[in-house]
Order: sequence, then structure tokens, then C-alpha cells
Amino acid sequence: SPLLEVRGLSAGYGGRTVMEGVDLLLHRGQAIGVIGESGSGKTTLARAIAGLVEPTAGAMAFDGRPLAPRAALRPREDLRRVQIVFQSADTALNPAHTVRQILARPLVLFHGLRGPALERRVAELLDLVRLPAVLADRLPAGLSGGQKQRVNLARALAAQPDLVLCDEVTSALDTVVGAAVLELIADLRRELGLSVLFISHDLNTVRAVCDEVVVMQHGRIVERCRRPRTAGSPHA
Repeated sequence: SPLLEVRGLSAGYGGRTVMEGVDLLLHRGQAIGVIGESGSGKTTLARAIAGLVEPTAGAMAFDGRPLAPRAALRPREDLRRVQIVFQSADTALNPAHTVRQILARPLVLFHGLRGPALERRVAELLDLVRLPAVLADRLPAGLSGGQKQRVNLARALAAQPDLVLCDEVTSALDTVVGAAVLELIADLRRELGLSVLFISHDLNTVRAVCDEVVVMQHGRIVERCRRPRTAGSPHA
């Protein structure tokens, strides 16, 4: 059975429909890329799955069980298992908290860690996203854009989720830094067995990490393509 099942999902803002009748199946360990122009509904899809936008129609199931339409209605275990990494780390990370505090919050909330165990896990998470341990006591303002996005990713991984929703996570980064973050996500997916829904406006970006690509236009899925390969790939 699929890890995530979305059926006939519609959502919008202020009475205006942005996404309509979306069907999606995502299996355990799979990575699906969702691409489309600005306003196509792709970010709304991710936010609806995360429970941040309440659907106006349709239903979602996670691991065979109904997924509540709003995060506030979901049990803590569902919140833990579905995590979202936002586009802008500048707005996603609390500027008044150190990296240590940012990573500690989900570790305390979802796993009840305290003391030395908490400190060890913070260090492990920084190592997991390839950041030096000395950054733990820095504020976000003291980090580069790529480092902030890695902290953003580490915070999601702190929950030990089954599904990570990546919403345009490289769009604010330059090409080289963005490519390194994509490589990291691909490696983490293999190492941790993560399922990933990767939102982007760029086909080449999702090709780097995804098994399947769906194209959204005017709020609907208009095309699906499995296992795209870049030109020159040995598997092309």
C-alpha cells in the first residue's frame, strides 16, 4: 500500500481555488518531484499534505490511515512522521535561537531527549547534514544561505520522519550551493530510507533526486513521467 495517498484534493485561499482534484500516490522510499510555474498549485499541495492549508475537497491517507486535514487535528505521531522543509530558511528559522536550540526543540517534543542524549543527537544531526559542530552555538544570522538550509533540513530530520516535503528548497541558493544541497538530500534519502515529495519550478532540479515527476498547471496535474534521466546519464 502507498505511504501517502491523495484523492481528489482541492484547496485555496480566501475563497479562491488554487489546486483542484489532485490525485497522488507516493510509496515508501520513493521520491516524487512536483514541478510547475508559479501559481500552479504545487506549494499549496505540499502545504495541504503538511496540514498547513485545509483542503476544501478530497481526502488524504498516510500509511493506510486517514490523515486529518489540519495539523492542529493530527496526533503527534502523524506530525512527527510528515515534515516539511520550507523554501526560505531565513523565515523558517527563529532568528533569536541558536542552531542548538532550533534542533533541540523537535528532539524534546517528539523524542523526549534531555541532557547528554540531547547534546549527542544535536551533534549527530549536524554531522548528518555535513555541518561542523562549532555551528551549534551560532544564530541563523551567522550562517550562509546554504548552511541555513542544511539546518532547516536537519530540523525536519530530527523528528525521524517517514516523509519529507521539500518546498523549493534550493530556489534561494546559487547554483553550486543548491547542487550540493540536492546531492545531500539524495544521499540522505538512500541512507535513511526517506520518502520525499520535492516541489520545484525546475525540471533539472527534480531530476537529480526523484523517481517520478508530475507536472502541475492551473491547479491540476497534467502530466506524469517516471524515472526521468538527464542526458548523458549511464542509465539514460
